[in-house]
Amino acid sequence: MTSQAIHFGTSGWRGIIADDFTFPGVRRAATAIAGHVRARKKSPTLLVGYDTRFFSPEFALAAASVLRSQGCRVLLCPQPTPTPAIAHAILHGKLDGGVNFTASHNPAPYNGLKFSGPDAGPALPEITRDIEKRAAALEDGPAQHHEVENDFECLDPREPYFEQLRRMIRFDVLRQAKGSFVCDAVHGCGAGWLDRILTENGIPVTSMRGERDVLFEGTGPDPSEENVKALRKAVTEKKALAGLATDGDADRFGIVDRDGSYVSPNHILGLVFDYLLETRGSKLGASRSVATTHLIDAVAHLHGVKLYETPVGFKYVGPFLREDKIALGGEESSGMTIRGHLPEKDGILAGLIVAEMIAARQASLADQLRDLFRRIGREFWPVRVNLHLSADAQAKLPERLRANFKEFAGHRVARTDRTDGVKLILDDGTWLLMRPSGTEPVVRIYTEASTTAASQKLADEARAWITQ
Repeated sequence: MTSQAIHFGTSGWRGIIADDFTFPGVRRAATAIAGHVRARKKSPTLLVGYDTRFFSPEFALAAASVLRSQGCRVLLCPQPTPTPAIAHAILHGKLDGGVNFTASHNPAPYNGLKFSGPDAGPALPEITRDIEKRAAALEDGPAQHHEVENDFECLDPREPYFEQLRRMIRFDVLRQAKGSFVCDAVHGCGAGWLDRILTENGIPVTSMRGERDVLFEGTGPDPSEENVKALRKAVTEKKALAGLATDGDADRFGIVDRDGSYVSPNHILGLVFDYLLETRGSKLGASRSVATTHLIDAVAHLHGVKLYETPVGFKYVGPFLREDKIALGGEESSGMTIRGHLPEKDGILAGLIVAEMIAARQASLADQLRDLFRRIGREFWPVRVNLHLSADAQAKLPERLRANFKEFAGHRVARTDRTDGVKLILDDGTWLLMRPSGTEPVVRIYTEASTTAASQKLADEARAWITQ
């Protein structure tokens, strides 16, 4: 059989189910992963987990069967399990890695595979390149029935993970919140995790969209502004303090303020960083991707701590955590972790720490953001646009982006940053990032200025420049 290429993007290998994400491909990827892991340890132990998507449990069993046949000891999660809980189980159990079937926040037709090494963080490029190379050398085997008998050892990571969260979150402070919270699992595997730990610690919670729906109501398990309309309505009806949403594998967060307004992940990251420095006695800095708000930089400057910039991808956060350099690692795409926790995004932790911050400060998120802007002396309003290109425009873009930008659309460029894509920092501190996707004909445009209107205008100018 002809084998399709297996390619790991920013966060694993993803594809459309039965088109480019298939059972033969999963078996080939599992064989390649086993080869990679066994090249480093003769008898490795790997944890296999999965989310609530169509065929995720079956893909997990197929991979587990291959990994065992290739000489790996396999531990299988007994139910859909959040990515951060799998990451914690790898660290807690001193395992050799994990294979997790999830396409995170992607639309319903997609599934995916994430591989984590013994450090529990997303695999770095040199590791995924080795797995890709091994997979490319394999042919898809003969057609097989995908049903596999589930006789694997089980590992339920819930209680050790909850113990970790109890160390990270000040539940005594959270219990002082004068109100309740609404938890929205968006039909992903955050259901029974974020709402449960809040309930177990005496915090009033309303849970919603916790049942499995492999179509995700026709969209995807992304806690974006568009996808949390039901949560916004529930927050205002319940007069809750906030709405706390997680994505398909619960590694990303979505936050709704008490008045039902959606709060930008960028603003949440800035608020949480400020709150951590205020309450945890830390004088450590933060890391953020090149696409993430400079509000984090301003908070770092306000508190006299360091800021570290990374390419896009949470895999770059881990080294700063291990070296104890940061109090927070964040990405604009709703990714967050904090010191002492995991080198992996954790939407459950993010929801909890936002709830703690609301309880501690006894103020809405809008009020907290206004106060932070006041203390900094400037406002930050980011905009992100996904621009779909023709094949011709996509082919020409890399050469155009190599230009030496002295000015852009009439704005003077003070500095150019090529960490990931092309970022133009303008002379007034406003910035623009154009970052082509490595896997689809899309360029992502990120802008940030002191008003949403100014950010949107800059994004429109970037769109016009790219498509001219």
